[in-house]
Amino acid sequence: MRDVYRGTGQRCDLLWVLVDLAEAEGKRGQTEQALASVTEASDLVNQTEERARQSQLYRVKGDLLLTVSEDNQAETCFHEAIDVARRQSAKSYELRAATSLARLWQRQGRREEARELLAPVYG
Repeated sequence: MRDVYRGTGQRCDLLWVLVDLAEAEGKRGQTEQALASVTEASDLVNQTEERARQSQLYRVKGDLLLTVSEDNQAETCFHEAIDVARRQSAKSYELRAATSLARLWQRQGRREEARELLAPVYG
């Protein structure tokens, strides 16, 4: 997919394509490929300073890290995703990242913290 997109000569929206591709690869169980897409997207953010989907990038990376039992790194990614979304006033991205973090916390038995995290976002 990414090669097809690149073949068009377009760079516009490549970050969007890579984040969506990483998420799709992750859902198909292709974690290694998905993490490679995330790395490529991160490199693109550093090169272009395009930050529109940076929150989504952190959230997707966190979700992928959970699949390989990297809970601490995933939690860091979710916090970063929430922080970026808040700075950008992107409520929908904030909610998605907060939901991912809350699921992790719930799995860890930290239900009250999860509820406290989600309550203001929903409010």
